[in-house]
Amino acid sequence: MQSYTIGQAARLLGVSPDTARRWADAGRMATHRDEGGRRLIDGRDLAAFSVEIAKSGGEEDASYTSVRNAFPGIVTAVKLGDVAAQVEIQAGPHRLVSLLTREAVEELGLEVGVEATARVKSTNVHIDRA
Repeated sequence: MQSYTIGQAARLLGVSPDTARRWADAGRMATHRDEGGRRLIDGRDLAAFSVEIAKSGGEEDASYTSVRNAFPGIVTAVKLGDVAAQVEIQAGPHRLVSLLTREAVEELGLEVGVEATARVKSTNVHIDRA
């Protein structure tokens, strides 16, 4: 399972590292320490927290930005069919859903908790694995 540092989590959530640290200190975001003493957040926990934050409308000190048509975020759901798949990404306050082939999902290693970027062009959403 992929884990994220406080700084990485903050970027994916669209907030400052200080805000992410405050959330971790307050127990809102579950963390653990690695061998070097850094606080890490498991990808699945971060995915669930990002959905919770988006539903609550975020925090008043949260700042959200989008650079052109790229939405870096975290995979919050993957639904696999025989041929097609549906992938949801929470990118700050934005929930993006993309339909793609099952083969593409498997090749990219997309699963809940993985960092990914949704790229939007016209009516298509493309996903890049970070």
